[in-house]
Amino acid sequence: MSESIETTVDPDEIARFSAMADTWWDPEGPMKPLHRLTPARMRYLTSQLNAHFGRAESGNSLDGLRILDIGCGGGLVAEPLARLGADVTGVDAAEKNVEVARLHAAGSGLKIDYRHGRAEALAEAGEQFDAVMALEIIEHVADPALFVASVAKLVKPGGLVIFSTINRTPKAYGLAIVGAEYVLRWLPRGTHTWSKFVKPSELARHGRAAGLEMRDVTGLVYSPVSGFSLNRTDVDVNYFASAVRNEAG
Repeated sequence: MSESIETTVDPDEIARFSAMADTWWDPEGPMKPLHRLTPARMRYLTSQLNAHFGRAESGNSLDGLRILDIGCGGGLVAEPLARLGADVTGVDAAEKNVEVARLHAAGSGLKIDYRHGRAEALAEAGEQFDAVMALEIIEHVADPALFVASVAKLVKPGGLVIFSTINRTPKAYGLAIVGAEYVLRWLPRGTHTWSKFVKPSELARHGRAAGLEMRDVTGLVYSPVSGFSLNRTDVDVNYFASAVRNEAG
């Protein structure tokens, strides 16, 4: 790819996640929060995908859909999507993450196209997908507006984009940083930077500029008793956002 392609990759963030690559599939390791939220996260993803593409809920409801998972990490989302029949491509800027994901998919008997690279490079190459997942990544990039613009180019007109991220609120600072990194120690200290969190209004603005129409925003809340669950009104900390690319985009 051309060296002149603009990038949203933050080298410090890539180094941080590369150092944790071998722990992706350890449910009690640094990725513990992702393992804990996976059931709720997959409920949101499948409900949005099934509704948008007119699919009935089933074990192969995503059959035939080409889905891109940006910042795929070790494959915690790519694998369950593939099990539902999707043709999944996973891309990550950390080469070690991709190696871990490939090995785990092979051991699980899953065919997933994992690539080491950047969303911007895929967009520049003209690749497009029915749906694009950008989960827990925009709060780690250097330029959110450019990242959303690249994501928009990667989805076909009429296709679906699903983001998940953390709202920039005092409550999010207390729970996602102080609570998760310093008190509960679910994540290594320094995993998140509060100033890089993204408000839903900012994400919607970036989306509109890129030809994406926001269709849904749903919160992801945590309870010590019941764990993670979806909440239509509480988006103070973690939230999902679904958007459709304009047909004329």
